Amino acid sequence: MNVVTVLNEASIKSKIYTIRGLQVMLDSDLAELYEVLTGNLNKAVKRNIERFPPDFMFQLTEEETENLKFQFGISSWGGVRKLSHVFTEQGVATLSGVLRSKKAIEVNIQIMRAFVSMRCFITSNAQLFQRIDKKLLEHDNKFEEVFSLIENKSIKPKQGIFFDGQIFDAYTFVSDLIRTAKKSIILIDNYVDDSVLTLFSKREKEVKVTIYTKEITKKLELDLKKYNSQYPFIEIKEFKKSHDRFLIIDNTVYHFGASLKDLGKKWFAFSKFDKNAFKLIDRLE
Repeated sequence: MNVVTVLNEASIKSKIYTIRGLQVMLDSDLAELYEVLTGNLNKAVKRNIERFPPDFMFQLTEEETENLKFQFGISSWGGVRKLSHVFTEQGVATLSGVLRSKKAIEVNIQIMRAFVSMRCFITSNAQLFQRIDKKLLEHDNKFEEVFSLIENKSIKPKQGIFFDGQIFDAYTFVSDLIRTAKKSIILIDNYVDDSVLTLFSKREKEVKVTIYTKEITKKLELDLKKYNSQYPFIEIKEFKKSHDRFLIIDNTVYHFGASLKDLGKKWFAFSKFDKNAFKLIDRLE
């Protein structure tokens, strides 16, 4: 049977725990997914231990083990004497090369997608979790109120960092920002190409988009012409006074440490500024 039909994202997510501030998976859960014995998995890791530094894999303490059992109702460790090893996302990715089986490769693809999905959820809702009143959790009849807050996509973190390789995560984050726009989007970015135009195809049709960039090349002009022939109109203007990148969604300003076309290719930070949009807009003309 094809592994894709067996595994689903929800079942994998249920096996991802947060320990020492890291998202990890237990060796026993991974062994089950790979359809190997836990002992054999750990033996393969031991033979290649140089590939698994402490930020890839570590052994749980007795206290951490008991906490996991208590918090998540894990009862399958009753006969296990040795303390379990856990693997971070990087450690799981390394496992496919150590186990060297088609099954491991296929399963790892599913697990990597689950890790990415959870990271996107946490990033998108970081500010929300800080704002949820703890009192909502004290009464069962408040659960629906909490879940409605989680589903509110308009709440975004004020600041954060994306690392090299997080191309999809960064792309998804900016796409979600663009979808929140109600009236207008202004981008100030000296390096714009067709991939940036594609991002703006995700906006609502009535949202006005203006891009300020230092040079409108013939290629960009052609790309814009083709884009405007299919999607709602985008206006591009030359602007040579800005070094940094700014994305203004309605009246909210986001500062980016990288051009939108390079999101996720190298480390970059972003931050949100409230009530500064008008000051920037006034200086654009």
